[in-house]
Amino acid sequence: MKLKVAIQKSGRLSEKSLELLKECGIKVSNGNRKLKTSAKNFPMEILFLRDDDIPQYVEQGVADIGILGENEVLEKDKNVDIIERLSFGNCRLSLAIPKDDVYNDVSYFQGKKVATSYPKILRKFFLEKNINADIEEIGGSVEIATSIGLADGIFDIVSTGSTLLMNGLKEIETVLTSEAVMISNKNLSSEKSEVLDKLLFRIKAFKNGTRNKYIVLNAPNDSLENICTLIPGMRTPTIMPLSNSGWSSVHSVIEEDDFWNVIDALKSYGAEGILVLPIEKMII
Repeated sequence: MKLKVAIQKSGRLSEKSLELLKECGIKVSNGNRKLKTSAKNFPMEILFLRDDDIPQYVEQGVADIGILGENEVLEKDKNVDIIERLSFGNCRLSLAIPKDDVYNDVSYFQGKKVATSYPKILRKFFLEKNINADIEEIGGSVEIATSIGLADGIFDIVSTGSTLLMNGLKEIETVLTSEAVMISNKNLSSEKSEVLDKLLFRIKAFKNGTRNKYIVLNAPNDSLENICTLIPGMRTPTIMPLSNSGWSSVHSVIEEDDFWNVIDALKSYGAEGILVLPIEKMII
């Protein structure tokens, strides 16, 4: 029983989605840019689709699961489940206005026209803020809407903000932060649910590895208790005596963001020769 997985056929998330499957040990070949292919070593069929079509296909069971931006999931508002956040494809959906306009708060948009490819998300935001604005839905090139007189402002995906600057705009309000997510049909068979569980197990092992680091250091024995408190690891650190009397080698796992918060304390307890190494996969 093959699990049917829909990913973008092109665009910013397509390559990242294929890289994720590769990191999970799943071999997928799409050298001829076919719209459908099968994994060589996992019960999976890959469908390459437009990202805005994926939620509908997953809802209807044409695909069992899909990988796409959370922003598209929310905009299409189909009856699907978000089952995993994938920690890539980060962006934000923001409001932007001409750079010379003065902006104090969201009331700026009262009675104005805003161009967007995400009318449902924007309409919900304005409703929550009690703003009555005219939403102009367009399919692309949203950033030129103000310069051609189509709208007073825009609502669009922002990654770095450089495209806004090039078009004489400034970002003034972030409405939604988004990342790649995995969605699932709500009525998977038990056989397909079992395959999905195996896939999620691999994905979580990869994600745990990317956000954690393996740390090795040498420390005086009288500081070991304090150091183990700082870097407790998954259960407890591994401690091995060194040939130098009174010293040990400590091996542990730490989240990368936490390392910079504890490095000074580790050094103050006499830690030396600190190595921080990448982890390819981590199974908790």
